[in-house]
Amino acid sequence: MLKRRNTDSVELLNWQVTDVATFQKQYFLLLGLMLLVLLAYVFRMWHLQVLQGATYRYQSENNRIRLEEIPAARGIIFDRNGNPLVENRPAYHIQLIREDVRDLDQTIRDVARLCERSPEELFGVLEAGKHVPKFLPMRLMSDIDRDCLARVEAQRIRLPGVFIQLEPKREYRWRGTAPHLIGYLSEITEAELKGGQYQGYFPGEEVGRIGVESAFEKYLHGKRGGRQVEVDAIGRRMRLLDEVLPIAGKNVWLTIDIQLQKVAESCIEGRAGAIVALDPNNGAVLAMASSPLFDQEKFIRGMKREEWQALSRDSSHPLLNRCINGTYPPGSTYKPLVALAALQEGAITPDTNFSCPGFLEFADRRYRCWRAHGHGSMSMVPAIIQSCDVYFYQSGLRLGVDRLAHWVKAFGLGERTGIGLPGESPGLVPSSAWKKQALGVPWQKGETLSIAIGQGFDSATPLQMTLAYAAIANNGKLWQPFVVHRIEGHGPDEVDEIRGKLKQKIPIEQRYFDVVKKGLLGVVESEQGTAHAIKDKTYPTAGKTGTAQVVQMAEGPNRTPTKNLRERDRDHAWFIGYAPANNPQIVVGALVEHGGHGSSAAAPLVQKVIAEYLRNAPNAAGS
Repeated sequence: MLKRRNTDSVELLNWQVTDVATFQKQYFLLLGLMLLVLLAYVFRMWHLQVLQGATYRYQSENNRIRLEEIPAARGIIFDRNGNPLVENRPAYHIQLIREDVRDLDQTIRDVARLCERSPEELFGVLEAGKHVPKFLPMRLMSDIDRDCLARVEAQRIRLPGVFIQLEPKREYRWRGTAPHLIGYLSEITEAELKGGQYQGYFPGEEVGRIGVESAFEKYLHGKRGGRQVEVDAIGRRMRLLDEVLPIAGKNVWLTIDIQLQKVAESCIEGRAGAIVALDPNNGAVLAMASSPLFDQEKFIRGMKREEWQALSRDSSHPLLNRCINGTYPPGSTYKPLVALAALQEGAITPDTNFSCPGFLEFADRRYRCWRAHGHGSMSMVPAIIQSCDVYFYQSGLRLGVDRLAHWVKAFGLGERTGIGLPGESPGLVPSSAWKKQALGVPWQKGETLSIAIGQGFDSATPLQMTLAYAAIANNGKLWQPFVVHRIEGHGPDEVDEIRGKLKQKIPIEQRYFDVVKKGLLGVVESEQGTAHAIKDKTYPTAGKTGTAQVVQMAEGPNRTPTKNLRERDRDHAWFIGYAPANNPQIVVGALVEHGGHGSSAAAPLVQKVIAEYLRNAPNAAGS
């Protein structure tokens, strides 16, 4: 019995020793495992707190405090009499912060249902903006109507991450009136944001594209503000922490009269062309009408791709400002400039006579006059009144192309007027040096005959030609035209007045201006004048008709009658006039593309614009 007890004790002791060793092994294994877990936790905390601490701290703060931009209102555009042409209206946009949205798919469908839009359309917007960080607002819908606004606001509690942004939006009060002069807005592009022209602008902002909206962008734009707001877990605003108010853009006063502008546009409606009205005493633009027109509101409301393509590919080019961008051969409106150049150079005198049998034989070619049986023998004044081509062929030959180019350039042709609107064309005043450089061949004398009557290489914009006639009307003062006469800031001291700038006094003797102006007066007032039909008994009018050939016409019996020509092959019609002739207050130029004769197609339009202006300026009419 004692022996068995001893044996049991030895076995128990052996078991305890073995068990302790096993337990210790398991203990150290478990301890090591716990240490590894602890080290992993420590490493992860170090990674989050040290390596990525700044990132997560920013995101955490951004979830609590949100920055919101406050768009600035653009400056208002007025006409010369204080009538607002362009204002601002409230526009409401639906913004989405994806980080605050619980169920993005359902939220998009709910918004689409409330605003009666296609979910696919909104999913497309979402896909296009996927590069925007989730914690930043994304514009889901722009310029929503009031019904959509009311429904979304009523369901805001069920739409976390969705909020309404209020933004002042452009409103063109007289939509479709003076769009080329005023311009329009469109969203700034990514390339423009990266460039240096629009520093301080943000994605989604709109900038002026043409006209005054573009030329005076830095005054009209304004400066954005912002606010710090505290939001809750679903993005609802809790309280305002800080706010910097926006600074509205400056107001701009134009030189045009909106009523005169509407009359000018009604005159050219239905035809392609341009009408420009200037004050010859300072260069202020009183009206600038280009046809066909376009509606700026389509750009503001949002134009579909198909609409833009249709507009930009329209064969009538409605986006082209024909007043400053369209260049045309000036036709017979060039002749008074040829006359002044020839007189000043001594190539002819006012009493020089040339015989017109209806053509001029030169270098085995017959250069015809517009009047087939000719004008007979005449001096300068009758030649201007009846627009005799042969007289000016002879004058041009005596003068020569280079002397003619020198004096025509003195009237501002061949270079931009400096009006300050984007895209102005310089036109072309040919010379022997120009042809040699541009075409690599010498000048031919026969080409001088063509340019002497405003054909051939000659080209000018309606603004250039109207400005040249303003210089004739005021006896040689070439003004730089301008369309803005006042810029108003936000205080009484922030007002800039813009006055006319005299570019130069053309060095032509006054007696020669008197001769040419006598001829221009006779164009309307004389019974032999080519524009006698527009004579007004209230005030004397001076001016010049012009018919500019579009295609080269065959001579002789094979010549196609004008009425049988396709419209695009018919002549352009010009008339430029000023009144009252003895004290000019307004000069108006009209160009009607493929209109035919200047006397019938363009002159009546100028007469209507002049009559409208002088009707509201009785002192000018009676002076």
